[in-house]
Amino acid sequence: MAPPPAASLPPLPINPNKIRSYVLRLPLFTRIVLLLIVIFWIVELPNIWNVVEWGAVTPDDVGFASLYRLNTYPFIHLGFFHAFLNTLALMPLLERFEAEHGTLTAVALFLGPLSTFPAGLYIFIEKFILRGNVAIIGASVWVFLLLASEAIRTFKSNPYFALGTYKIPTWTSPLIACVFVSLLVPNTSLLGHICAILIGYLLGLGYLKVFVPPEKILRWIEGKLNLLGRLPHYVSVDQKTYGRYGVLPTAGVVGASPAPMTYLGSTQRLGP
Repeated sequence: MAPPPAASLPPLPINPNKIRSYVLRLPLFTRIVLLLIVIFWIVELPNIWNVVEWGAVTPDDVGFASLYRLNTYPFIHLGFFHAFLNTLALMPLLERFEAEHGTLTAVALFLGPLSTFPAGLYIFIEKFILRGNVAIIGASVWVFLLLASEAIRTFKSNPYFALGTYKIPTWTSPLIACVFVSLLVPNTSLLGHICAILIGYLLGLGYLKVFVPPEKILRWIEGKLNLLGRLPHYVSVDQKTYGRYGVLPTAGVVGASPAPMTYLGSTQRLGP
């Protein structure tokens, strides 16, 4: 009598091959950002160097000699789960942004206004209005900023989403998510997330396009340095998916589904 056939294992809910393929296709700047998040998390582990104290945006500690904090805080996290959740949330949003607008544009914006403006707004409100000195860190500043920008794009084609009998404006979705995260996840900065959302709204409305380098200059830099030939996974200004940043996408692009909102990061409040 032949033995019964071995029971086959149920399929995995997530295909590892698809995940591997997706990670291998990540563009250059997205890879560098994720790598820096991992590096800063590893450096913090031995407790030899207090990375949080060095790079967090603490209103009373930000001065002329420590302006670097306005760029370092998104890369720094408290613990593995803080870094992991923020990385998981940021990866698809940042990857899409770089694919649409190019690597140089992503570098110019995320190391410029998309880091410094939320931090500057937070410092102003926290220090001069609330009279506090709570530090913030974490890539969730970019998560909520990009979600807000996506919400503005979605609002142009789909102004409302239904919640029972209520019609809720699409642009409010990041604010709703921000409130839920603040209620469900301990030690999060509601003010830090709101500042990121406000800057994201300005990005989505096109008010920050003045900070985008002219395309002529980007092409000159790419050609002069042969970036496309030298740098793997580099996204050229002529390879972008949806066209120049600041130019309204076509109806088909606007109607596309926004980036997934399944995972939401958190900006840690470190205390006064």
